[in-house]
Amino acid sequence: MSNHDDQIQSQGAHNGLSPHAHGHTHTHTKAIMNRLSRAIGHLSSVRGMVERGQDCSEVLIQLAAVRSAINGICEVILKDHLDHCIVDAVKTGDTQAIEELDRAIELLMK
Repeated sequence: MSNHDDQIQSQGAHNGLSPHAHGHTHTHTKAIMNRLSRAIGHLSSVRGMVERGQDCSEVLIQLAAVRSAINGICEVILKDHLDHCIVDAVKTGDTQAIEELDRAIELLMK
């Protein structure tokens, strides 16, 4: 696990988010991983553009594309979370999961 992954997990622990307390499978994990890999590759390419001193407008256009890809990933994760985690939380009366979703959406929308 990378240092960045450690930071993300640490931030999750510090902002009140916790790992799933319920057991189920997510239906889009492979698609999410594939999308993340493409976005990481695209962002790495943009970094190369910056290192080579390419036109700022082109860099900004590519960054907008990366942001759009990340937004798409967020959308798939959110839908999966609603379809599985939140449905389970409502069935079991797990208000903490709903509060965590609220907090995650607040952070996502910033």
